[in-house]
Amino acid sequence: MAKSLRSKWKRKQRATKRMKNAPKELVKLKKVVDKHQQHMLDPELCTVKDMKPMLPKRDKDREESAKSEKTEEKMETERKFNKKTLQDENGQYPAWMSQRAIRKKKLSRGKAKIKKGKGKLAW
Repeated sequence: MAKSLRSKWKRKQRATKRMKNAPKELVKLKKVVDKHQQHMLDPELCTVKDMKPMLPKRDKDREESAKSEKTEEKMETERKFNKKTLQDENGQYPAWMSQRAIRKKKLSRGKAKIKKGKGKLAW
């Protein structure tokens, strides 16, 4: 598919760039390998620790957290919503309701109020 002049030119330029940067990359790779070999020879960095003493500590933490969860009383999270307005006792809308739906609900409630007083004139 890529047979256009532009793609051929780009491929050619990438190849020349690779050839130009190859010696620099080789020097960097050799430095990294040398550092790695020096660290492998250092005995302080190669010490292996046993994981067994750490595991019971985690189990104790889990047991303590489970016990604390059992002792805590449940919070009352259920809010009662009015079915008509969908507002709770504090005037808040549910979290799943979008701002557009809230605005629409407010407008529909406003129209109902206007319809009631439409026949009566203030003056």
